[in-house]
Amino acid sequence: MLAEKLTHMMLRLLGICEDEKGWVGSRNLCEAVQLNFYPCCPEPNRAMGLAPHTDTSLLTILHQSQTNGLQIFKEGAGWVPVHPHPNTLVVHTGDILHILSNSRFHCALHRVMVNSERQRYSVAYFYGPPLDYVLSPLLLSSFPRFRSLSVKEYIAIKAKNLGQALSLITTIQN
Repeated sequence: MLAEKLTHMMLRLLGICEDEKGWVGSRNLCEAVQLNFYPCCPEPNRAMGLAPHTDTSLLTILHQSQTNGLQIFKEGAGWVPVHPHPNTLVVHTGDILHILSNSRFHCALHRVMVNSERQRYSVAYFYGPPLDYVLSPLLLSSFPRFRSLSVKEYIAIKAKNLGQALSLITTIQN
C-alpha cells in the first residue's frame, strides 16, 4: 500500500528505529476517506471551498479532478496553487508527522478555492497510527517540542481547537 511505503520511507529518513514503526501496516490504523465536491460558484471571491487548515493525520494522499482550487501556504510567498496533473496524487504531511518528527516535517497548511466555471472533485485518504498509539517526538536533537499523548487525545484537542491544537501540546516556546 502506498501510505505504508511512504511512511516507512519518511520514518527511515528520520532514523526512527524498527520498534517505533511497529504500528505501520497494522489492522487498527486511524484511516478515513473523504469525498469532496465543489460546485461551480458564480462569485468565487465571495465563497470558500474549504477553509485553511492542516490535516490531523500522519499523511494525506489526495486525488483531485482537473480543476484548480487546492492551494498550499508557503512562507514568504503566500497562497500557492497546486495545479492538478493527470494521473498524479498529492501527498500532504499532517500534524501527527509534525509531532513525531519533532517539527522537522511541517504540516501543510492548505485550503480549497471554488471555481466560477468548473466543478471540482477530490478524494482524500487520511493515514495515521492507531487511536491508542502514544504520540511523542521520535526525533530529538536536544529537547522534545511536544508533550506525549495518544492519537485519540490529539484528535479530541484538534476537534475543539482546530487552529491551535499543536500550540496546546507544545512544550517550549520558539
